[in-house]
Amino acid sequence: MSETAKTPADFWFDPLCPWAWMTSRWMLEVEKVRPVEVRWHVMSLAVLNEDKLDELPENYRDLLATAWGPVRVCIAAEQQHGSEVLGPLYAALGTRFHNRGLDRTRETLVDALQEAGLPAELADAADSDAYDAQLRASHKEGIDLVGQEVGTPVIAVPGHDGEQIAFFGPVVTPAPKGEEAAKLWDGTLMVASIPGFYEIKRTRTQGPIFD
Repeated sequence: MSETAKTPADFWFDPLCPWAWMTSRWMLEVEKVRPVEVRWHVMSLAVLNEDKLDELPENYRDLLATAWGPVRVCIAAEQQHGSEVLGPLYAALGTRFHNRGLDRTRETLVDALQEAGLPAELADAADSDAYDAQLRASHKEGIDLVGQEVGTPVIAVPGHDGEQIAFFGPVVTPAPKGEEAAKLWDGTLMVASIPGFYEIKRTRTQGPIFD
């Protein structure tokens, strides 16, 4: 099937989130088994939660304190080098944060940037608000599709009527592969396309399984 026939799937991520990382790895599998092309965008858990920090558990507040740097680096990379760099940069960051368990230090950011073929100086953006307006705009674009009660990831695809079908998740572990990835994609689109459908959920009994 030609590239022009592929369905665009817009994916908003924060590299901090292990569950979004799992979903993103599933989407790479979906690209192999369905005519889908993922387009990466940045959203921010720090922005999402900045007005409700007092309501959050202390350990999550501590986590969010480290959340600004990686998304600022991602948005700076996109602004300076184009959106096509986000996929490789997210892959490099996510592998280090989640699979390898590295701290979100400048050294880790620089290492990820270099793997993605990007200048190490982009790590300076972690401590700068120079691109915060663009970060907030990218975040708003994604979160406005699904509402404030969710987090990352947000996925949006074109519907049959021309309107976007958007949803949070799916939250899944480990990331399905092959035909299982295809089945989850087909089922997710099926339920998400029903007007008035909002939620299926059950208690998580297992943490993210990185492979």
